[in-house]
Amino acid sequence: MQKVKELHRTISTTDKAKTVATWLRDKKAIDIIALDVRGISPITESLVVATASSVRHAQGLANHILDKVSEEKLEYLGMEGSQQGSWILIDLNDVLVHIFQTDNRQFYNIEGLWSEGTPIELPFHADD
Repeated sequence: MQKVKELHRTISTTDKAKTVATWLRDKKAIDIIALDVRGISPITESLVVATASSVRHAQGLANHILDKVSEEKLEYLGMEGSQQGSWILIDLNDVLVHIFQTDNRQFYNIEGLWSEGTPIELPFHADD
């Protein structure tokens, strides 16, 4: 009997959030945070939120994440908002990635909405 080839690599939610945050930092995203929202969100286990300096930068960040997800064989469910680039949402199943323009990040206040979430310590400092 042949083994069924695994389509997606398994990685803990926290490690996935940290990895995605690092990918964003590598491409110069601003003010990156990650929150563990297990038990308070019915749709995901963690969030990664970052700000882009322009629409083109946001689109580049999103494309970079999709390239890395494919390369690392991580689960990807979909993306919204990439054409406009003011708020891009990437669904990695247990991790939702939000890439905002500054004004939209302040307006939608995702951090405030999920303030009960537990901050995930990232492998870099916010001002790196």
